[in-house]
Amino acid sequence: MSNVVRAALVQAAWTGDTDSMVAKHEAHTRTAAAQGAQVIGFQELFNAPYFCQVQDAAHNRWAEPVPDGPTVRRMRDLARETGTVIVVPVFEIEQPGVYYNTAAVIDADGSYLGKYRKHHLPQLPGFWEKFYFRPGNLGWPVFDTAVGRIGVYICYDRHFPEGWRALGLAGARLVFNPSATSRGLSAHLWQLEQPAAAVANEYFVAAINRVGREEYGDDDFYGTSYFADPRGRLVGDPASTTDEELLVRDLDFGLLDEVRTQWAFYRDRRPDAYGILTGA
Repeated sequence: MSNVVRAALVQAAWTGDTDSMVAKHEAHTRTAAAQGAQVIGFQELFNAPYFCQVQDAAHNRWAEPVPDGPTVRRMRDLARETGTVIVVPVFEIEQPGVYYNTAAVIDADGSYLGKYRKHHLPQLPGFWEKFYFRPGNLGWPVFDTAVGRIGVYICYDRHFPEGWRALGLAGARLVFNPSATSRGLSAHLWQLEQPAAAVANEYFVAAINRVGREEYGDDDFYGTSYFADPRGRLVGDPASTTDEELLVRDLDFGLLDEVRTQWAFYRDRRPDAYGILTGA
């Protein structure tokens, strides 16, 4: 396998309905594949609005099964058509009354590899996620894909270093962080947290944010999606702060071995001394 992986992400504005939103992402994926992209990731709850700005059980209508719901099935067809690995964040229903904020991972041949369920759920004005979702219960899986080992960490998760490290220990080489984060207190954190995680855990991070305002609240999603390398540098320019954008970048996975040899963070870990971190 080549050390260079061409990766893509989509930051998108809400269209007003699921069908057109899915169709938009299909079009972006085909465009990315035509540019040579081998893997692509979408934003948090990509086929729906960010309804968590309000607390209203009527929004459970956006939920669907994973992997047997219509969106994931459609994305499996798309992956098979384009030969692209796809990270698909959706609102999952496991059974009536049991919901998760989930991302499915689909390999380049259309096979479903598994899913990640968001662990850390905010319950704050504009981000009422505990009203809708149960905390994730599948650990931090890393998926063997056609482009290497990929992990997922969703939005608010990024504030918690433990999951980033678990993904690194499981061998992730690229971690997607699909998000829905708005202007204000989090904007400066967006610029530093994912590059810092990429450095601390010595892998690439794809930070994906929504863009624009939606009908359920005042959140102003500021885009600025980017790829960060394991030295904490952005790979090319970030995406727009105001407009929808498809970002395609070449990631040199050879840098992972170089950094891990030079900085040796994994060698110098002290898990024997970390017991306090799992205490109450």
